[in-house]
Amino acid sequence: MHTKSSSSRLAAENVFTIGTASLRLIKSTCILLSVNNSNDSSLCLDGSTLTIADVDAVAHHGMKVYLCEEAAMTIESARSIIDNVAGGPDPVYGINTGFGSLSRHKIDANDVAGIQLNLLRSHAAGVGDHLPREVVRGMLLLLAASLTRGHSGVRTVVIKGLIDLLNADIVPVVPSRGSVGASGDLAPLSHLCLVLVGEGSARQGAGDTVVSGAEALKAAGLSPVTLAAKEGLALINGTHMMAAFAALMLRSVDRVLDTAITSAAMAIDACLGSATPLDERIHQARNQNGQRQVAKRLREALDGSTILPSHADDDPRVQDPYCLRATPQVLGAAFDAVEYARGVINDELGAVTDNPLVFEGGDILSGANFHGMPLAIAMDTLCIALCHVAGIAERRVYWILSGHDGVNKVPVYMSPSPGLHSGLMIAQYTAAACCNEMQTLATPASVANIPTSAGIEDYNSMGATSAHQLAASLRLCRDVIAIELLIMSEGLEHHRPLLSGDQVEHVHRLVRSAIPPLTGDRPPGPDIEKLADMIQRGDLG
Repeated sequence: MHTKSSSSRLAAENVFTIGTASLRLIKSTCILLSVNNSNDSSLCLDGSTLTIADVDAVAHHGMKVYLCEEAAMTIESARSIIDNVAGGPDPVYGINTGFGSLSRHKIDANDVAGIQLNLLRSHAAGVGDHLPREVVRGMLLLLAASLTRGHSGVRTVVIKGLIDLLNADIVPVVPSRGSVGASGDLAPLSHLCLVLVGEGSARQGAGDTVVSGAEALKAAGLSPVTLAAKEGLALINGTHMMAAFAALMLRSVDRVLDTAITSAAMAIDACLGSATPLDERIHQARNQNGQRQVAKRLREALDGSTILPSHADDDPRVQDPYCLRATPQVLGAAFDAVEYARGVINDELGAVTDNPLVFEGGDILSGANFHGMPLAIAMDTLCIALCHVAGIAERRVYWILSGHDGVNKVPVYMSPSPGLHSGLMIAQYTAAACCNEMQTLATPASVANIPTSAGIEDYNSMGATSAHQLAASLRLCRDVIAIELLIMSEGLEHHRPLLSGDQVEHVHRLVRSAIPPLTGDRPPGPDIEKLADMIQRGDLG
């Protein structure tokens, strides 16, 4: 709270002790590597849970994957159960029956293998832009890992075939639209797995040239996999597209939120805001973990600031606007939402999302683990959380550019000569446009339902839509935080020779290494794009 008493405000700025080490609310999980030989680090699939860092390392950075020998026994044991049932007289869903609403149709023993290829062909009905290569690689990894857990009844040759695609950097061409987020990501996974059997189309390596699946396999010295009973269904009856999106997006969410903390701290000093609302006692009284952690991060980021005490005496303002004063409460709530989503995603990285499932003792149980609702709600929640991360940042941008504070010496719109130069006026318009689009994207996809498969699949998650909305919202949020960094870095220039906190000044130097100070009107767009790219790469940590 701002006070009119010089002594009380100065005391308020010093009632907390700011630590010298930065506590990261979001900590990157260490990548656990299994070493195949002394010169090559690779990821061993042994049926255990993957980490988000594993997915990132394989999908983005090309880490090699292999199937651990100890997993083979479990996989083959489950496969023997499928073999015993496939030619039997009793109908077992997905093995010797049709699929979905066609499950009442018994399949002749001679056709139980052939129907698996038909399944991939008929279900490859996707449309739209192609999925990014990292998402497709993530899908391959998650599918292989799920099958390795020994409940799907596939042969090891199928899992090794998926791993071979990864290690040869064969990236199937997968249309982005077609999944309703239940019964598995059927259409996307069908396009993915057609390449495994020598059909469909793919890109090989980093180029954009599309070749047939058969050509891609031949060029890599690989042979198509011939599917046996149950294997086609096992390949497409999972949440692997949704889960790949969620895991990879969460890595980017962490970078954006981490930067958002620093940009908010920078804004407090650029706006000559009070540090009183960061007092630890306030946040202990609220008893919300995210809020406490964000307040602590802000205190640490501002440690060493000479700007904070510079306006402690005779400040006519009583309180800051919410965009400054309530930052721990708003960002803290967003961080708590991210931690909830992280838990859901981490759990999914150890899941088996096939149907039916094979268990010890020979039981084959039909259920609905392919249903994407856990991921759909988590990703919808992330979209809502990002709205508030961007929204409160845009309000801080508006506040400092508006020039109506009455105390701050930062010129209106950061203009070197108001009237002659418009400065960064329109950067706030861009932030507002991004926030408005994010508000639209935050309408949860998971609350809507459209039945499929003649009504037998009558309640779908629409989690694939949640994934696409999250990807779009994340990019927009990153742009808004880039705008705040651009503007608040300029704001600090007007308080020199005073300095902000050590962490804030570190980030300010990184910004200045790419973006010079504003001396006259220039297009802000390229500057915003540079900073957004730096956030995405994690260069502002």
